[in-house]
Amino acid sequence: MNSIYWIIILAVLILIEIITLRITTIWFAGGALVAFITSLYYNNLFLEIILFLAVSFALLYFTRPIILKHFNPQSSNTDYEGVIGKDAMVIATVDNMKTTGQVDVGGQEWSARSLEGIIIEKGAKVKVQGISGAKLIVTKSQPD
Repeated sequence: MNSIYWIIILAVLILIEIITLRITTIWFAGGALVAFITSLYYNNLFLEIILFLAVSFALLYFTRPIILKHFNPQSSNTDYEGVIGKDAMVIATVDNMKTTGQVDVGGQEWSARSLEGIIIEKGAKVKVQGISGAKLIVTKSQPD
């Protein structure tokens, strides 16, 4: 009877993995598979839960670093950690009052706002000082 529950859990975990594509629930799907197979031969819920947990955490501990290394290579950071402190080029005039402005940081376009509230013309070089929501906060670079 427990087999039905384990196959449902397995299906849900695989569905979550397919939807998210984040390699998050696959480890527990492996544990659910082992628990399902065990439930076909033994009707012992305690044993099934222990095997589910043991296999899930063993897969998580031993295979996750390997999988992440091969299937999730260091992609370019598009978050604030990857852009703060970098130089950028203004591609659309930054004007906080008009809520306009875009900059190019390493080939990626970002909406931008001026830290000082000044207008920064298209073509100017700026430095990324921070991020607020999805907008970069920039200051005009000092001429060399």
